[in-house]
Amino acid sequence: MDLTLLWVLLPLVTVAWGQYGDYGYSYQQYHDYSDDGWVNLNRQGFSYQCPHGQVVVAVRSIFSKKEGSDRQWNYACMPTPQSLGEPSECWWEEINRAGMEWYQTCSNNGLVAGFQSRYFESVLDREWQFYCCRYRKRCPYSCWLTTEYPGHYGEEIDMVSYNYDYYIRGAATTFSAVERDRQWKFIMCRMTDYDCEFANV
Repeated sequence: MDLTLLWVLLPLVTVAWGQYGDYGYSYQQYHDYSDDGWVNLNRQGFSYQCPHGQVVVAVRSIFSKKEGSDRQWNYACMPTPQSLGEPSECWWEEINRAGMEWYQTCSNNGLVAGFQSRYFESVLDREWQFYCCRYRKRCPYSCWLTTEYPGHYGEEIDMVSYNYDYYIRGAATTFSAVERDRQWKFIMCRMTDYDCEFANV
């Protein structure tokens, strides 16, 4: 390889490693699939919040038909880039009821920084709340929905946001009354590098 080309590419590789190096570490931690890694036991409620200044970047779940058609959950968080700054406020969104389809994004242009859930034996499903954080007056743009997680009811969920500049803003879910399971499409958005005047995009 030409040494000139090596000297040109080396700084680019170093910058990329600096941006994504911590993410690789977080993802490896997230991939600890031991039983201790779950934030809940089947049929139990839970509340999970990322540390201050971090947002959810990975969601993992396994389904158990014999344990009330319920799931165990695990999440991974990652610090937001310095360009977003510190969160200016955080809050719990409205509750999304068990046994129903729903679509929700964080209000006030917030990003998902946690989840809270309660299990209901009567419908064999959970109600959900997002914990959201707003970053100054930044606005979302270039939003899109992921594919369905899981691909089929009853399968494992393993969703990781590999796009460093896209953030989870919410989700659309469907519920199967037959399978007693839920499929998720996560709403992914970029955030502006400047303040905008729109309160809720």
